[in-house]
Amino acid sequence: MSTNEIAPETWGILAEFTDADALIAATRSARLAGYTRMDGYSPYPVGEVADELGFPRSEIGAIMFIGGLVGATIGFLMMSWVSVVDYPLIIAGKSMWSWPMFIPITWELLVLTASVSGVIGLLALCGFPQPYHPLFNVPNFARATRDRFFLAIEAVDPNFDLAGTRAFLAGLNPASVEEVPA
Repeated sequence: MSTNEIAPETWGILAEFTDADALIAATRSARLAGYTRMDGYSPYPVGEVADELGFPRSEIGAIMFIGGLVGATIGFLMMSWVSVVDYPLIIAGKSMWSWPMFIPITWELLVLTASVSGVIGLLALCGFPQPYHPLFNVPNFARATRDRFFLAIEAVDPNFDLAGTRAFLAGLNPASVEEVPA
């Protein structure tokens, strides 16, 4: 934001719905009306809302695969180093590099690093921790984790007009429509 621009006083408009089907219909209507900067909030995952919002496929699978691959490689190389170079022991006439005995440690490190990279990747992709969000200023938004469904249209959307967007959302029969201060 340049020094000449003034920050908007409104973050957006929030519509509250009583069930998931109403949120799905509202999200579809908003997308068809041309709104692109919006998000849906619900107490449980609603896949149809994510589809209507056009969420991209998550990168978490690739992050976990790479983390697991790195862990398995480190585990295998660590066992190889210890058994062949650092502390070689010949037991029962077996070769020093007996790779089948490396499998349990390799598997455990694969699982450990995939899990840890999945948690760290999830936090990074979701932008956590985020101790403050403008939606927290709306008292009813606390019900998003219990029994209500919300559709928020941001003020930065190209089609956003405070009165027009409020009227549009009110026409979708929500339980309430509120302005979200920035």
